[in-house]
Amino acid sequence: MAGIGKGSVEFEDLLPVIAGKLGGEGLIKELCKGFRLLMDKEKGVITLESLRRNSAMMGLQDLKEEELASMMREGDLDSDGVLSEMEFCVLMFRLSPQLMKDSWFWLQQALHQELNNNVTKS
Repeated sequence: MAGIGKGSVEFEDLLPVIAGKLGGEGLIKELCKGFRLLMDKEKGVITLESLRRNSAMMGLQDLKEEELASMMREGDLDSDGVLSEMEFCVLMFRLSPQLMKDSWFWLQQALHQELNNNVTKS
């Protein structure tokens, strides 16, 4: 994963590697597993507390409090102070520059396949 903001910790971007091995659907399943590891089990969302508590499982134990809070702010699209599963997945894509480039390729592939399926049905 890429770092967040200037002067932040940089992470190796493994999402493209995972996507290459598992495909788009497999990547989404893995992201969902990551979300479940980080989420507050009672609330069903990632809170700053659950991120702090569970971050070591994801190799993020060295992140400072402000870096964790920055991740939360970056991903919190609806400004409710927590990350839903969708917000988490979007954040992971946004933090992966190569994955963002690759996602356009996958979208084109999916559209092409859907178009071919519709043509053969006619």
